[in-house]
Parts: sequence; C-alpha cells; structure tokens
Amino acid sequence: MAKRLTQSLAIAAAASLFVASVPAQDIPRTSGGRPSFEGNWSNASITSLQRASRYKSLVLAPEEVEEATNTHPQVVRQRDDDAQSQSTSFDGSDLRRGRGYNAFWIDPGMKFSVVKGTHRTSWIVDPTDGQIPYKEARSLEGRANFDGPEARPLGERCVINSGNAGPPMTNYLYNNNYEIVQSGDVLLIRAEMNNYARIVRIGGKHVDSRIGLLHGDSIGRWDGETLVVETTNFHPLHANGMISLSRQAVVVERFTRESLGQILYEYSVTDPENYKQPWRGEMSLDATTDRVFEYACHEGNYALPGILAGAREEEKRK
Repeated sequence: MAKRLTQSLAIAAAASLFVASVPAQDIPRTSGGRPSFEGNWSNASITSLQRASRYKSLVLAPEEVEEATNTHPQVVRQRDDDAQSQSTSFDGSDLRRGRGYNAFWIDPGMKFSVVKGTHRTSWIVDPTDGQIPYKEARSLEGRANFDGPEARPLGERCVINSGNAGPPMTNYLYNNNYEIVQSGDVLLIRAEMNNYARIVRIGGKHVDSRIGLLHGDSIGRWDGETLVVETTNFHPLHANGMISLSRQAVVVERFTRESLGQILYEYSVTDPENYKQPWRGEMSLDATTDRVFEYACHEGNYALPGILAGAREEEKRK
C-alpha cells in the first residue's frame, strides 16, 4: 500500500504539470470554434465540499501534501482494509466505519484535487472558512428531517441523484465519473451516479417560474472562452447532499477548458432562504479513460422499514 501511495503521489505531481493551462488555441474545439468539453471526466478526490477541521487553510503547501494524504481517513481506511485477512472482524469502532461499506465497495479517490495549480482541502472557497453558511433555522430543519421517515431525502431511495450531478456538482463515495456531450446549443452532462443526464440549453430561456424541476432549469451562455450556466426553478424535493435549494435559489456555474486534461469548474449558490450569504466553490474535472457505467441501485432496499421496526421493538423493551 505504501508503494501504491508513493506512486499515486508521484502521479498526482505529474498530473499537476499536465493540467497546467495551455494556450487557448491549443484546447479542443467544436466545429463552431467554441471550447469543447466533450469526453469522460472525474471529480474523484479526497478533497471534500466543506473543509475538515484538521486543515487550517484552503491550500496545502507542497511539503504538506504527502503527510496530509497518508493520514487522510479514507487513505487510512483503504490501507487497513487492504491488509485485512478473511478472519478479520471489526466491532464498528474503527474510524466509525461500522462495516456497512468497507473500502472494497467505495471509490471516492485517493488524492487531493489540484485546482488552479494548488492542492485543495475543500471545494468551498468563499466563505474562507470552507463551510456552508447555513441559516440557523435551516440547519435545525435539516437535522430534523432525519428524525422520522416523512422527510428523508429521495436520494436515499435512489429516486433521484444525491449530489454528483448537481447543480452544483459534488463528489461522493463512488460513481464520480461524468460523460459530457456537446452540440452548438446543448450541453449534456451525464452523471454516473443514478444515470442522471442534465441538459443545458445554450442560448435558451428559463421555463415559467411556476414550474419546479428536481434538478432545476439550466440555461447557458458564453462569456469568452467560458460557458456560464444559470440554474433556477428548483423543486422543493430537490436533494443534493448537504446543499438545500429553495424555489428562490440561483446556481451559477462556470466551465472553462483549462487544458487537455482538465476543466475548471466554478460555481456560486445564492439562496437567501437557506443561507446567510452567497457562497462559492471551485473544482477540477479531470479527464479519465474510465467508462461511465450503468448505475444500479438495490431495489429491495428495506433499510428504512428495518430501522422503524427496530425502534418499535426497542420501545417494547423499555
């Protein structure tokens, strides 16, 4: 595992050179001359949406990267699981894993993402503390949603995407690949997670404000070499991990082809109902030769009925 980690860090260092910006005329272009985003991309990374308390800044210094990588909980988890024998058993106390998913079943990435040439500890860049600026009422409401079965998110039932597809796009435990298909007036982003395909109408107009869509209504426009995508009309049942979006929310995304191997993905979220202030993130989408596979979710998922039945049984014993 140590050898593999050393190799991974070496590859990451090489990748940071590979993804350095190239002259605009050298990036792939469509037949109409616009930057092309077509291809398969990945945001698999141990960089997370919000900054963990163990990191004091957005950017890791070059001399900090190796130690921060080696001690990251996901890397430790992978290393420990790789060393397990068939007779090994755990009580759930190790790294809070609980053995619901051991490392074999997940694929979140094993390195920090390089964004604008620097290793990042969070996608959020504003606020500078790397945290989502929830309003207190929203934070309390969000936690209360998990107190009963009525408001559990649709992503738990695999009804809709849980976050990867966005907007804004995030990374997750697995299925962090995307396929982008582009024409003159349409950009299609197909997320491996839940097979969701988001259609951006370039030069289009938003649908009627009374129409709410689970992933919002996305329209695009060109700002020089950058594709700017604005999404509104979110449905109240929109589920995007930790990101709540009301009907008033506006998400603005910026896609810039930085190099042959990387897209710079920037976004801002404005939603006065849920957040104290607008907040921003920056992420890299890295080119990958991996295929985007069909997503399948366990249709016999009885987790929630099991939890409720267990609670009723516990009540009987009190």
